[in-house]
Amino acid sequence: MQPTSSLLTFVSMLCITGLRPAACKADLLSCRLWAEPQMPVFSMNGDFEIGGIFSIHIYTRSEKNTYARQPLQPQCSGSINLRGLRFARAMEFTIHEINNRTDLLPGITLGYQIHDSCSEVPMAVKVAFQFANGMEPFYNETDSCSKSAAAAVPALIGDSSSTPSMSMARLLGLFGIPQVSHYATCACLSDKLQYPSFLRTVPSDYHQATALARMVKHFGWTWIGAVRSDTDYGNYGMASFLKAAQEEGICVEYSESYYRTQPRSKLERVANVIRRSTARVIVTFLAASDIKFIFEELTRQPPPPLQWIGSETWIIDPDILRFNMCAGAIGFGIPRSVIPGLREFLLDLSPAQALKSPLLTEFWESSFSCSLKGSSGGARECDGSEDIRALQNAYTDTSQLRITNMVYKATYAIAHAIHGVICRPNDTQCDKSPKFTPWQILDQLKKVNFTTKNGFQVSFDSSGDPVAVYELINWQVKKDGGLEIVAVGHYDSFRPRGQEFSMSRAISWMGGQTEVPRSVCSESCPPGTRKAVQKGKPVCCFDCIPCAEGQISNKTDALNCLRCPPEFWPNIQRDSCLPKPVEFLSWDDTLSIILTAFSIIGAFIAVCVTAVFYKHRTSPIVRANNSELSFLLLFSLTLCFLCSLTFIGRPSEWSCMLRHTAFGITFVLCISCVLGKTVVVLMAFRATLPGSNAMKWFGPPQQRLSVLTFTLIQVLICVIWLTTAPPLPFKNLKYYKERIILECALGSAIGFWAVLGYIGFLALLCFILAFLARKLPDNFNEAKFITFSMLIFCAVWVTFIPAYVSSPGKFTVAVEIFAILASSFGLIICIFAPKCFIIVFRPEQNTKKKLMGKVPSKAL
Repeated sequence: MQPTSSLLTFVSMLCITGLRPAACKADLLSCRLWAEPQMPVFSMNGDFEIGGIFSIHIYTRSEKNTYARQPLQPQCSGSINLRGLRFARAMEFTIHEINNRTDLLPGITLGYQIHDSCSEVPMAVKVAFQFANGMEPFYNETDSCSKSAAAAVPALIGDSSSTPSMSMARLLGLFGIPQVSHYATCACLSDKLQYPSFLRTVPSDYHQATALARMVKHFGWTWIGAVRSDTDYGNYGMASFLKAAQEEGICVEYSESYYRTQPRSKLERVANVIRRSTARVIVTFLAASDIKFIFEELTRQPPPPLQWIGSETWIIDPDILRFNMCAGAIGFGIPRSVIPGLREFLLDLSPAQALKSPLLTEFWESSFSCSLKGSSGGARECDGSEDIRALQNAYTDTSQLRITNMVYKATYAIAHAIHGVICRPNDTQCDKSPKFTPWQILDQLKKVNFTTKNGFQVSFDSSGDPVAVYELINWQVKKDGGLEIVAVGHYDSFRPRGQEFSMSRAISWMGGQTEVPRSVCSESCPPGTRKAVQKGKPVCCFDCIPCAEGQISNKTDALNCLRCPPEFWPNIQRDSCLPKPVEFLSWDDTLSIILTAFSIIGAFIAVCVTAVFYKHRTSPIVRANNSELSFLLLFSLTLCFLCSLTFIGRPSEWSCMLRHTAFGITFVLCISCVLGKTVVVLMAFRATLPGSNAMKWFGPPQQRLSVLTFTLIQVLICVIWLTTAPPLPFKNLKYYKERIILECALGSAIGFWAVLGYIGFLALLCFILAFLARKLPDNFNEAKFITFSMLIFCAVWVTFIPAYVSSPGKFTVAVEIFAILASSFGLIICIFAPKCFIIVFRPEQNTKKKLMGKVPSKAL
């Protein structure tokens, strides 16, 4: 607002309230009111008069200010708010009840001045000035234009709305005049720096906003609409709710505001937003007078069924029950109460009594559509048959005394505060004469702590607020099709988190359904997925993305997936981690059974060959091929076949060390024997040449020593390997993501390749020597067979190396077993099969003569 505008507005306000600072002079009768004071709608004289201000009408006559002449004084217009009238008369009733008591303010008669604020700020401010200064048109002061320190009223009750109450509280706070509101719920009024003398018997909207947010969360609604009154009550209340909703993870599709005096285009726009929305739940912080317009507009073109969540201003208003589209609405209301004697007081009204008050006259005439005798109404004259007890409206309905009880409590609180200032303990009469200031009443108000006749506790905290307790209200359909207000539970803000709600009966939801309606932007993400927010939309609008490989989510609407521990892997649904299956070449595996069968068959063949050779150990063909080395070779081949069995089964410390060392030593023993046989063939041929004594240097002792030496070298390599870094069981987690490969880690790769390299060295050496002896006479050597066997051996192990490195899991061990069996079968078949064939099937060739007869003469 511009400075000039602010100044004009201030001047206008002074004119409306009747103040004229420029008229102040130093002489007698120097200060006067310009305007006529606002007369109370109800009043009664007493020793001390309590002020009251209620929203009995909801409009004032307005005109455009020209700032060229004095504006007209505000006047209420429109129909009577019957609840506001009931509040005002409840204050009357309470003061009469207090005056009839002997234990509270004995000997003191309380009076009252009750005004109508018309729900407008200008009227509330004007009345506030009157409460501070009184209504005398002249101030008889000789030295200043200020009145005495005493205010016109020691305290007041009201207003019914937050915005007028805020304007009054700022003014009255300057004078320390206590203001106890029965219905102003804006959380901003708890700020004692701005409103030091404001208290209330109704809970702050902060508690209601928090309760509404928790209720929305409790029923699983994450996608809602929001509509508020464009007033301090609506704006502050909705701001508190939106903050609490954000903390609860609730998203708001839209947030609209409306005030009853705004253009119709704004009302239509709000209604269209509600119709087009996808949210099925609407949270409202609306005054009853504002929401009526919205409901009336929505009935023109009804939207899909909606779940209305109401603030206490309209959810407990019986006048709104006529809108059937709100069936199933829920919200929080002040707890119901019973005030004994109030109904009789309200109904104790006759035409003659109504004529004594313009407000009651208006009420009577509007209720019965007639004109009282002596009034200026133009309708038919009331004939005396009118029965106020037959009326069914908000004035006569005392079944839902909620805010009315707040008026009752506020009046008693002020009475107790006055009692604490002017009465001494055990006095039967209180002193009417003592002078006191509003600050003293305010100080006593902050300390009051009592229980009313109808059983309600009254006290204020440091912010001037009471304990926040609500009833959970539900609009349910009656048998006749109408709606009724039903309390279905309670909410206590002082209970531990999660225990605030207590339900007493079932809730009837929108459309009469019994299931809780759904209102979400996106359906919940099941376990096994995570939420991914949709670009440009609120966090409640999301896509469900399956967890990545190796990750899980075990709860609904997980923001992130969790990676399973190294030895675990997700199940198919990816909502839990299961131990990874451990893979190794087990005994019951089909591949293991096949390899075991070949191993046993190979060992059995070796034993059979040994038996054949032993049985025919004196035959020329056995003796001619060095029977001692042959038996040692057959023994080592038997061990080679059997050592492959150590590679099958679950790896353990002993099996890992045994399998590699047994394999290395037995194969070196085997190759050493073949190497010895090769050398014997070469030496035997040279020994047959004239003048050669080669066999003298490689006789049986040297053959045994060579085999022992070659084998001991391998034993030494294995001992060094086992003592420095032996092979041990190892869980390989890297090769496969979804399972564990249980294998034998080499420990020292150098040791493993040294063992393998030594075998390869001996095999290559044997192959070279056998290759050199391949053209010796057939009858005296087996060099050709050894050459073929070494060729097979080398081919197998050369192929084994890349296959071993690239084979996955248990197939690595299978390749190693296959290499052992293939090379062993190559040796036994190439070296011993021809001899066994001759021994068994061609015995006529197993003679010395036959063998010697084939030797060429040049070779002899």
